[in-house]
Amino acid sequence: MEGYKEKKISQSIIDENKMLHDKVSKLKKDKQKLKQKISRLIHAGQTADTIPKSVAKHKLEKELKPYQAELIHLQKYLEVNNKRMIILFEGRDASGKGGTIRRVTRYMNEKHYRVVALGKPTEQQKTQWFFQKYISQFPRGGEIVLFDRSWYNRAMVEKVFGFCSTSDYKYFMKGVTGFEKDLVRQETILIKLYFSVTKEEQARRFEIRKNDPLRQWKLSEVDLQAQEKWDQFSKQKYETLRRTHTAQAPWTVIRSDNKHLARLNTMKVILNTVPYERLNTTLDLVTDSNVVISGAREVELMNAERVKAGKFVL
Repeated sequence: MEGYKEKKISQSIIDENKMLHDKVSKLKKDKQKLKQKISRLIHAGQTADTIPKSVAKHKLEKELKPYQAELIHLQKYLEVNNKRMIILFEGRDASGKGGTIRRVTRYMNEKHYRVVALGKPTEQQKTQWFFQKYISQFPRGGEIVLFDRSWYNRAMVEKVFGFCSTSDYKYFMKGVTGFEKDLVRQETILIKLYFSVTKEEQARRFEIRKNDPLRQWKLSEVDLQAQEKWDQFSKQKYETLRRTHTAQAPWTVIRSDNKHLARLNTMKVILNTVPYERLNTTLDLVTDSNVVISGAREVELMNAERVKAGKFVL
């Protein structure tokens, strides 16, 4: 009788352990399914309404980390080989330039990079050669300089708002390609990025800035007129890409309505520019063709839409 009871108790323990094991297995499967669902939703751009914002943000930032680690390794390559790198971040207001720069530089060695965002020219700078104030910020050997807006201010913002004369603009467009060719000829690595945001997304981001006290400082008088002057900026974008996309210094256009994909693919573009020895050889460095477009291809697309719609849309 006692043996029977002991056997029954043992069987009960076994059954309970099996039930517990099954529950744990189910929880693990459910957790894995949830992770996969979150990943799919994030890449589908549905994070705002379908999953908690904090969860989505953490997932997205985590996805960038292997690429940020590679950027540190890239820095070491530049330092060891005494190479200079310049990265230009251009594009309309609220196109995601600043946020991308922050992600690119987040874990970099501060001794070997600088972010340059120049304000209005001083009275002294107005009397200098136009490129002079930018040249004074150029990198030394082993350093990266990231320009949050660059000399292309003259081709876009200054031209649209009349901050420069017609002759100033013509001289710039005539001389800038030779200036850049000389930079590259003297072994400066030059990466030119144009962030392309849609009119609807730009308007949405401006609205957020208006209502967020932590972002209101980002909204300038020029920004407030950006929507009104959308067509003028499109025309200047087209002219700039058409006339200054060269074999030596090509433009890379980044579609930036989806901020995360823009940041991720920007890192890939930068990493693919230099033949350094990879830290992680299994890391996917292939850019998304829906996000990264060559400047020449963007000109073709803009030409096509002008023929079809009678005006530029991009």
